[in-house]
Amino acid sequence: QVQLVESGGGFVQAGGSLRLSCAASGLTFSTYDMGWFRQAPGKEREFVAAINWGGGSTYYVDAVKGRFTISRDNAKNTVYLQMNSLKPEDTAVYYCAADRATIIGQPMNFTPASYDYWGQGTQVTVSS
Repeated sequence: QVQLVESGGGFVQAGGSLRLSCAASGLTFSTYDMGWFRQAPGKEREFVAAINWGGGSTYYVDAVKGRFTISRDNAKNTVYLQMNSLKPEDTAVYYCAADRATIIGQPMNFTPASYDYWGQGTQVTVSS
């Protein structure tokens, strides 16, 4: 049974930082691309960042470039999202997701529907 468990969310003032973690089990983690998505109230789930199976390629939505950093530790089956200079518009539930794409020669996916497994989400609230 695949499980993705996010942690690290919370309440922070604008300009602050948080580090999200996503611990994976039940899958061969090192063969999966990992993505972070977020969903604000009344909005659709949107792509935030992704990292390929080996960790050598990372991708970000323009809104977080230069502020967020995605990384992974395949020995610990964990993916991270370091979030700096947080803004009120970053407030959302953040989800990690797993997709087996680039290791089989397909391009990295950025749409939620393309991801196979999802965590339960962790709330991030940024006050102004």
